[in-house]
Amino acid sequence: MQNIYKETGVLDKRAIERYFLSEEILCENASIALKELLSKITHKKSLVYIICGGGNNGADGLALARKISSDYLLKVYMADEPKTPLAKQEYLRCKSAGVEFVRKIYKCDVLIDCLFGSGFRGEISPQTRELIEAMNQSGRKKIACDMPSGVGRFFKGVAFRADYTLCMGALKLDLFSEWAKDYVGEILTAPLGISKENYEIPSNIKLLEAKDLSLPYRSKQDTHKGEYGTLNILTTENEGSKGGASVLSALSSIAFGVGKVSIVGGREVLPYEVMRSEEIGSSVVLFGMGAGVVGEREFSKLHSKTCVLDADVFYSQALKDFLAQNSELVLTPHIKEFASLLRICGIADLSVEEVKAKRDELLLEFCSLYPEVVVVLKGANTLIAKGSKLYICTLGSNNLAKGGSGDILAGMIGSLLAQGEDRLKASTNAILAHALASQKIKTSYGLNPMDLIEAVKYL
Repeated sequence: MQNIYKETGVLDKRAIERYFLSEEILCENASIALKELLSKITHKKSLVYIICGGGNNGADGLALARKISSDYLLKVYMADEPKTPLAKQEYLRCKSAGVEFVRKIYKCDVLIDCLFGSGFRGEISPQTRELIEAMNQSGRKKIACDMPSGVGRFFKGVAFRADYTLCMGALKLDLFSEWAKDYVGEILTAPLGISKENYEIPSNIKLLEAKDLSLPYRSKQDTHKGEYGTLNILTTENEGSKGGASVLSALSSIAFGVGKVSIVGGREVLPYEVMRSEEIGSSVVLFGMGAGVVGEREFSKLHSKTCVLDADVFYSQALKDFLAQNSELVLTPHIKEFASLLRICGIADLSVEEVKAKRDELLLEFCSLYPEVVVVLKGANTLIAKGSKLYICTLGSNNLAKGGSGDILAGMIGSLLAQGEDRLKASTNAILAHALASQKIKTSYGLNPMDLIEAVKYL
């Protein structure tokens, strides 16, 4: 796992004060990291444009220009006059070094975005919008310094579309918004003159990595199905119910190691691997996928159980009272369902787009009111939260945008719960396995739910 920060200015200040550094030293190290990345993705004498703003992000670009002016066919475009002391100083150094400044951008081998960085909070002017659009059209390969210009939680409809984002010092939360995934490219981190361990401080926000996955391997040979738990999936015959969703959850739970799974209720024909029960007999229950209209009667069956709640549950007015009385829960909404959950709980009455823009802070607000509940907020970058802890998984493929994917994930979480994992660990492991399984399906469009279940078996 890696630390993620809402902002890193405090880390820069701490590095300067504690390790006797300076803004200039941080800038020099940022430009060195940019130079190293550039050398890896193109050859000497390539045509390189650096687009600089008037702040310290622009200063990083100017420091880079000073270093590489003799190695590449270099052009620097100043989008604004240097404003900060560091930008003014680096501009004068570039002038003295004979760096070429231009007023137009043309097609090039590499274009480096040093406009805004992570400190930008203003509006994007029409002129800047046109500039960013031109930047996106000009570079064969594109690098963003610290943050692609225009990326942030309140997306304005235009942003630099990077192939690489070189994040200065540490990872920033805005890089992992839903919208950002289409703009950040490969995210790398640049050291700023001290080690990662000395630069960073503990953070309650973490980036999940493939190496964090712990699969439910079986090492014991003398064993039986009873040692791997029992899972129940509650179904309904209510208005709008769809029994196939529960079947997908059941099959994925089997693929992920549960000893026995049964569907409670319903009339659909079941695969031979899945049993049917008339009553809930397990301490772990899945409910909501394909449930249709949900009322108090269904929730009354779930008291004192460890539950994974999904899909139609999040539109039920009865959910608020159930949350007040039960905490052994994993909730797995997508963004529209989460917006409904926030309304039902009286936290916020916002549109889906407004919730999307502030999903991390709204999720943590929800978890502050229900600190024992684990929430898996599904999306392009999936969030997992409990209390003040927030985990982000960026590994899922866009082929997961297909009916049934969420049902499979719920079954995987339930499977690990039935096998004895705690709710937070079960959620993070299931999310990672689900995401990595999606990568095994090589097209962006061709995911079949049964293929995804098959991929889970062979991670």
